[in-house]
Amino acid sequence: MPDLNPQQQAAVRETQHPLLVLAGAGSGKTRVITHKIAHLIETCAVPARSIVAVTFTNKAAREMRERVSRLLPTDAGKGLIVSTFHTLGMRILRREAKTLGYKPSFSIFDSQDSLHLIDELLRSRPAPFAADALRNRISDWKNELVLPLQAVKQAENDFEQAAALLYSEYQRNLKAYNALDFDDLILLPTQLFDQSPETLERWQHRLHYLLVDEYQDTNGAQYGLVRLLVGPRGGFTVVGDDDQSIYAW
Repeated sequence: MPDLNPQQQAAVRETQHPLLVLAGAGSGKTRVITHKIAHLIETCAVPARSIVAVTFTNKAAREMRERVSRLLPTDAGKGLIVSTFHTLGMRILRREAKTLGYKPSFSIFDSQDSLHLIDELLRSRPAPFAADALRNRISDWKNELVLPLQAVKQAENDFEQAAALLYSEYQRNLKAYNALDFDDLILLPTQLFDQSPETLERWQHRLHYLLVDEYQDTNGAQYGLVRLLVGPRGGFTVVGDDDQSIYAW
């Protein structure tokens, strides 16, 4: 690791305990992730297929995958998963869809599809609130791991009551279409792991080490998914810059 400074080398070599790395912009945080993946595979003999690295954009995931491949012999990284949180969630759901009552061929609604469905539902259940405001509240609940029945109980005003009732109907319609929205790609795997210890144990056994880049941008649902996947083994490293946290607002 000649291109790493002593602090970066120490972060790469620490594999026995959970590790949080905080550093400023441009200080080589992603370099720590990529070198640590190579270290886990080559030095610690962790199978590449048992390592998952997560970042926040598809472009960043592609670049990370390419950087890791340059550090490893040909095919040494075969099976390594480098993806966004949503792609990881989709990978889990494709395998576990039947457990949740979906077909593996489920479709994914983008923001426009989601808004169109809410507009349709509001025709039969008029509400004096904008469709996009209601959709955003539903999205916030999902990112807080709040399910429809919980949302109804927690509603504090007329707007939240309307949004909570719409949330229940929205989820029923999504399931009828065999569809998920982007927020479901995190919410549903977390819900599944909470409700099915056997499924969770299977995924924890499969995943030996988890690494997360730009950890300061992790929301509650993503944190919940990380916590469950890592489990008692505690094999994970996260890197971030807390001064850049979008949720610190």
